[in-house]
Amino acid sequence: MSALVTPSAGGVPDRADAVAVAGESVSREDLFGAAAALADKIAGSPAVAVRATASLGTVVATLAGLTAGVPVVPVPPDSGPVERTHILGDSGAALLLEPGGPGAWDDITLPVVPVDTAARAASSYPEPAPDSTAFVLYTSGTTGAPKGVLLSRGALAADLDALADAWAWTPDDVLVHGLPLFHVHGLVLGVLGALRTGARLVHTGRPTPEAYAKAGGSLYFGVPTVWSRVAEDPAAAAALAGARLLVSGSAPLPVPVFDRLAALTGHAPVERYGMTETLITVSTRADGERRPGFVGLPLDGVETRLAGEDGAAVPYDGETVGELQVRGATLFAGYLDRPDATAEALTSDGWFRTGDVATVGPDGWHRIVGRASTDLIKSGGYRVGAGEVEGALLAHDAVREAAVVGVPHDDLGQEIVAFVVADGVTGPELADFVARSLSVHKRPRRVLLVDALPRNAMGKVQKKQLRA
Repeated sequence: MSALVTPSAGGVPDRADAVAVAGESVSREDLFGAAAALADKIAGSPAVAVRATASLGTVVATLAGLTAGVPVVPVPPDSGPVERTHILGDSGAALLLEPGGPGAWDDITLPVVPVDTAARAASSYPEPAPDSTAFVLYTSGTTGAPKGVLLSRGALAADLDALADAWAWTPDDVLVHGLPLFHVHGLVLGVLGALRTGARLVHTGRPTPEAYAKAGGSLYFGVPTVWSRVAEDPAAAAALAGARLLVSGSAPLPVPVFDRLAALTGHAPVERYGMTETLITVSTRADGERRPGFVGLPLDGVETRLAGEDGAAVPYDGETVGELQVRGATLFAGYLDRPDATAEALTSDGWFRTGDVATVGPDGWHRIVGRASTDLIKSGGYRVGAGEVEGALLAHDAVREAAVVGVPHDDLGQEIVAFVVADGVTGPELADFVARSLSVHKRPRRVLLVDALPRNAMGKVQKKQLRA
């Protein structure tokens, strides 16, 4: 395997605006020089956390960790104290890299290293082994505290190369997106993908239709919420007609949004599927068919299969639903310090249980039906664990019971709705309480106060009744 990222990727001439984030531009040479200067300060650390704002500083901090061979732990900048305390403590991060800007944390006990995007160094470091950890990314906490997902350099390289092949991604592309830089879509695909292929990167700061329209890209990444808003702005959508590819992921793209985008831009979107633990595993191709509601075919080097509840193979008839399981070079190396959880996530013959249910047609085309459980909510491109939000609500003294569900929403895909049994408190007060503890995007859009929660004979909350 070649180096994960290099200053001269793609062999194209450097340019002053090779990487632009929220209006701040830098050449590849200067970007790697700034990363080397920071790498000199963090080399030898067991891991470093990054307050992962939408900034050039976050890109420099991430690249510094990769350069020095130090695992990087991106932390959502809007995370509440409970969430970030868990991530910082569980990950074993020795330092917090601070890009600066609004929202800096004042309750951190770790040593803080400011990120200087103007610093330069010519230091060089050996390329770490492919099986060494590049990132520790934290899950949504669906069934408890978030778990640290160990992603190796080899898995990242295998996935990005497979995507470059599927999407015909080359140094001639200009990648545009405005996605958060603390998960796979925005950081791995949206930053490392551009750096590895040699494409120019334009991060818009916020993913507004206006910003996308002005960026002049050939390749655009977005979540369904972004594409829904673009589809509601005909002028912005028309400005994307000159692009080569529109890619949607992180949640299913509603068919009406797919159709409207295709009509307004002339481009049927490419949809893809993946998870933090697997990276991207299934996608439609730049040179292939795109079907609304389908995510396409496995990438090169990835195998998939469907399993029934009894573990038996499910027929590929396009109708029969089974749990989607995957294996290949893109898989994670396990959950940090959680061998029990790692073993539970894998079958006896080494396939990863995604927890998603799907159908596969005779032609191999995949359609994701939903979660095997009901506790993962996909809202605005974020994956939010109902259990984590419920735990935050139950921490309020007035709350006796809480159940959280995802309800279909035209813009967000799903909105977070909480059903709460409580006394002496209002719904908005409880929503604000959650936002002070967890990331703002995990705040319930609606909190409904009820006298009791519906339960079965075993005492389990019947969330289907709540959703109805």
